[in-house]
Amino acid sequence: MARAVLPPVPSPIVEVEAGGDARRGERLAVVHAGPEALADSGSSHAELAADLQVTGKAGEVVDVPVKALTARSGEQSSMPTWFVGVGDGEPARYRSAGAALVRAADALAETESDAGRRVPSQVAVQLPAGVDAEQAAAFTTGIVLGGYRFRVTGEKPKPAVTSVRFDGEPDEELVAAVARAREVAAASALARDLANAPSNVKNPAWLADVAARVAEQTRGLTATVRDETWLAEQAFGGMLAVGGGSASPPRLIELAYRPRGATSHLLLVGKGITFDTGGISIKPAAGMHLMRTDMAAGGAVIAAMRAIAALRLPVKVTALVPSAENHVSGSAYRPGDIVRHYGGRTSEVGNTDAEGRMVLADALGYGIQRFRPDAVVDVATLTGAMKVALGLRTGGVFATDEALAESVCAAGDRAGEQWWRMPLLEDHMGDVRSEIADVKQAAPGPGGVTAALFLREFAGGLPWAHLDIAGPARAEKTYDEVVPGGTGFAARTLVELAASYC
Repeated sequence: MARAVLPPVPSPIVEVEAGGDARRGERLAVVHAGPEALADSGSSHAELAADLQVTGKAGEVVDVPVKALTARSGEQSSMPTWFVGVGDGEPARYRSAGAALVRAADALAETESDAGRRVPSQVAVQLPAGVDAEQAAAFTTGIVLGGYRFRVTGEKPKPAVTSVRFDGEPDEELVAAVARAREVAAASALARDLANAPSNVKNPAWLADVAARVAEQTRGLTATVRDETWLAEQAFGGMLAVGGGSASPPRLIELAYRPRGATSHLLLVGKGITFDTGGISIKPAAGMHLMRTDMAAGGAVIAAMRAIAALRLPVKVTALVPSAENHVSGSAYRPGDIVRHYGGRTSEVGNTDAEGRMVLADALGYGIQRFRPDAVVDVATLTGAMKVALGLRTGGVFATDEALAESVCAAGDRAGEQWWRMPLLEDHMGDVRSEIADVKQAAPGPGGVTAALFLREFAGGLPWAHLDIAGPARAEKTYDEVVPGGTGFAARTLVELAASYC
């Protein structure tokens, strides 16, 4: 049997539980806000912390030297391996601390393995007295995502922490918060898997197959995959135009979650371009390899749907991921083409590298007409303009409905993902109108704004929000719970949004 090209998707994540019995060989991490706080709480480790000059700064991990342990106790298992700082105790600090701890623990696992010693794969965490459910949940998110790895290699996987246990007897609220946080963090991890997968494997059919498999394994979630024949019959002109230059035909992925008794219906639409050359308006070669992550938003939508169903949220949710490859060939679409989208509206193509809005237009039109939702949210790595405007850690929110915009931003705050409301400037609507079609696909003016105005034309007058994640969907360096590569950004926000839409 041939070996799999990729590691498993979804990839395994760290087990996290609140409470439970101590395990043989587990290492202890003491989480604290500084040596004074440890002393005030009566911790038996306060003197050791003071000797090691720990500060309690958020994300600070101080290794306890073996000689310090043996000098104080003959039973090392009762002494900490790490002191982990949480700063002022805000949830964001706990998230950063959880990520820092799991990286330190993974590093120790590698060191011990290389030395031929037993790998410490289990960690007990002693949280500060009085920690609340929100703080514990944030710490859990950091643990699950801070040590995330995605490597395609012929070598054995490096040893890593497999389970973390919060020491003590937690209350029911904290236990539930930790379990929920792990499920939501798993959505970010799955979205990262999908974004990081290389495009010689990840074509539209592969993405659709993974989505179908995820749905099959998730109670209450169903998947329907529409192929190029169906798309042609239904006149999905945007998807067929964008995918026409590739040997891998497009797919429309439909995911549905229908809990009994739900009265609200939310439609999510995620851009699923599995590779983007730019088409005839070809991109510069230097950064083109990053375009394997151009379906990061579609991956976030798929992953969010798994979590929404797993958490059994009492809201009806439909998700659409229009997936295509944007390639260069004799059958590729061209600047100057007129494309008819699902529902009949036409676009004048100005730049084949503005392909995301072409496939989203079809999916929005179809989703609104077919499913009649109460509100619509689309997500996309859509414009370089948004990276210029907001940088690499903040997503842009355009919306026609104040309440929906506020809900998205509030969901992001709860999830630990940062959003900024952007204006839908009506003065630029004239630029979006075409003289020979209904709208211009690549209108002049501020790129993020005109792209949003273009998509609004397909939103059917419903409460609608457009989330541009071109900046935060990828990372070049490690920070907080983020590691280089696909970040999974927006997946947690979408789960929290659905939770608040009940």
